[in-house]
Amino acid sequence: MNTPDRHYRILVIDDDPRLRDLLQRYLTENGLETITLPDSSQLEKTLQRFPPHLVVLDLMLPGEDGLSICRRLRSTYDSIPIIMLTARREEVDRIIGLEMGADDYLGKPFNPRELLARIHAVLRRAPKHELAGAPTEEGTIPFGPFTLDLAARTLNKNGEITHLSTAEFSLLKVMGQHPRQPFTRERLSLLARGKDHETFDRAIDMQISRLRKLIEPDPINPRYIQTVRGFGYIYVPEDSNNSGNAAEEHEEGSDI
Repeated sequence: MNTPDRHYRILVIDDDPRLRDLLQRYLTENGLETITLPDSSQLEKTLQRFPPHLVVLDLMLPGEDGLSICRRLRSTYDSIPIIMLTARREEVDRIIGLEMGADDYLGKPFNPRELLARIHAVLRRAPKHELAGAPTEEGTIPFGPFTLDLAARTLNKNGEITHLSTAEFSLLKVMGQHPRQPFTRERLSLLARGKDHETFDRAIDMQISRLRKLIEPDPINPRYIQTVRGFGYIYVPEDSNNSGNAAEEHEEGSDI
């Protein structure tokens, strides 16, 4: 596995001093500049002085918890990818974290090598235009009434810009590049998140739900990102004929 260049800066927020020390040593040894915090008390100052390319965030923290911090980061620093750590095993905690905008999650205890793999995968998908000399993708993808800007990783509707998390952008890009093609959750996860991730059906479901809230006139009755019952999801462009029946057509077809 190729290691990200040392100019990537990782911020680890965890109240366990032994884990912070372990991760700082391990990630630094693997080419990542690493800063650690025990809680959110110095978060704003750290973000201003040492802006990170990715945040590793523990769910259970003293004072302000990880979900609140995740929500705050998404409202102010929406382009910074977030990997959430949790000692809880309940699926609902993963779902809530993803709803708040986390790009990935990892349950404790974990192997630092797995965290490194997930960091590497998320950084591959993260915006690189902030790094000097780094290439950016060019072009746009029409997406319903929006335009997906591949370089800026934003949605544009009549001049109104919506910034996307890394996970949201990756999922929209995959679906926008494959209109009217049905995807299983596993396939969407592979194309949008990479092979380093296990498939967690509810993760894709929650991200689809977030995207529908962004682009659908009526998220309860989606027009663009439709559900293929018993299979997965399909993106139907605005100019497609009989778009409302696309999911049913694929569901009944024999080519899936």
